[in-house]
This record gives sequence, structure tokens and C-alpha cells, in this order.
Amino acid sequence: GEKELNGSCLPHSSDEDKDHIRIMLYFIGLGLGDERDISLKGLDAVRSCSRVYLESYTSILPGVDKKALEELYGKEISIADREFVEEKAEEIIDGSDTDNVAFLVVGDPFGATTHTDLWMRAREKHIPTETIHNASIMNAIGICGLQLYRYGEAVSIALFTENWRPDSWYDKIKANMKLGLHTLCLLDIKVKEPSLEALARGKKVYEKPRFMTIREAIEQLLEVESKRAENVYGEDTFCVGLARVGGSDQVVASGAMGSLRRYEFGGPLHSLVIPGEMHFLEEQLVRSFSVEA
Repeated sequence: GEKELNGSCLPHSSDEDKDHIRIMLYFIGLGLGDERDISLKGLDAVRSCSRVYLESYTSILPGVDKKALEELYGKEISIADREFVEEKAEEIIDGSDTDNVAFLVVGDPFGATTHTDLWMRAREKHIPTETIHNASIMNAIGICGLQLYRYGEAVSIALFTENWRPDSWYDKIKANMKLGLHTLCLLDIKVKEPSLEALARGKKVYEKPRFMTIREAIEQLLEVESKRAENVYGEDTFCVGLARVGGSDQVVASGAMGSLRRYEFGGPLHSLVIPGEMHFLEEQLVRSFSVEA
């Protein structure tokens, strides 16, 4: 019995499984936690590929480096940053009609529109594609206790600069609130962003990576509310802050915006939810994460 437990009843890849893997371009979700969140189907596909790219600008696996992925997957991985995917998409697609190629995405492959663009280009060239899904923040956010089907449009909050303070998300939050729907706020990630100052001097220098925190998001939300003054939310609005969702050290904390602004969530990635009308069960669950005495 013990022998069986240690071997044959555990999932494994056989040569027979690999025979079923056809020549194509794979879009593979890595999930949210670490290198071990890839699915068995995704792992089989990666191991069948001659080229493997890791998309590195719409999300990250906190604390997981390329080396850890390469060791587990047994493949060399090329980092595909925004510049690479937008300017050299053809390089990823080229040859995927003769060799298997994998495009790895943290979360789910279709969590960001750039990946849809790459997928469309491959389809236009009649290159077979296969998508292997995984958990993304769009469904893992359910951990905070609010029901997924009661969310409205998700919003992206961009880091303000001195001259650029976009606030189109304010109207979307207002529309969601009016309908009693919850709003998931996706917080900005800046990886390999060119320095505008350096660009002005004709040089390409990149800024240090920056990940928006819940504190920064709340400060921006409150700044825009004080400017627009439409009473959509305020310092006392009940919210939920989440950090490193899907990781072993994930944090979920609820409370007024003012309280969450002072709470220490730790390292990236952070997300914020502004609840709409809550069913009593939702409220009970979400308040169990309260940081307020």
C-alpha cells in the first residue's frame, strides 16, 4: 500500500500525455502564489516547449524569481517586458508553427488586454493556440467574503505624477455604488518604466520598479473626492484591503478608509475593494477581517 501511495497514485506526466501535446503557442496562467501554482496541464505544456517567455509587467509573483521557475519547470525562461511584447510580439509568434512556444502570465492569461492582442495576432496568422487558465485576482478576490457576482466594473488606479492625475475611475466607482455593486480597485504596477527626464535627453534609462500601496490608493481616492465633491465615498467609507492574495502570507483587512490608510499591509501586490450594498452574510464575513477594535 505504501509503495502505491508514494508513486503510482500521485499525478505525474507520462510520455503518453506528452504525445497529446500538439505544436502550438500556449498561453499559460501561473496563478497568484508561487512557482508551484501552475496546473499539471500547464506544466506538461511548458515542458514540451522549445521557447518559454514570462510576461513581467502586468503582474508579479511576489518573492519568486525567474530561477525558481526555471528550476521547477526545467526550462530556460526569457523575460518579456512591456517593450518586448509590444514591439517584438512577432518574435514570440515566429516559429510557433514548427515548435511549441509558451507565454506565461501571472494570474490568468486573459487578465490583461495586451495578452488578447498577442493571441489575436497568432490567430490571424493561423497559428494554433491553447489557453491554460489559472486563478487571477478577479476571482481570488472572493476570499474577502464579498460575492463575486455582486461586483460591478473593476477600476485601475494609476499612480499620480506631478502633471498627470487621471481620475476616470471616480465615475465608475460612482456608477457601481449607485447600483449597489462592489468595486475592485486594481493598483498600479510600474516595471521597467522609462524615465521621462532621461528620454528628454535622448537616453533610455528605466525607473526603479514601483508597486502602488493601499495607503497611496486611498490618499489618491480621497484627493479626487475632495476635488469632485460628489460624495461617492469618504474617510469613513468601509473598505477591504488585500495584499499578496493567493500567497501563504496573504493579508485581508477591512475597516474605514481612514483606518486602512494607517494599516501596514507589507509588500506587494495590493488590491482594494469598495463594497456596495452588502447582504448580511457578506457583511458578517467581511467584518470578520476588521482592523478596528
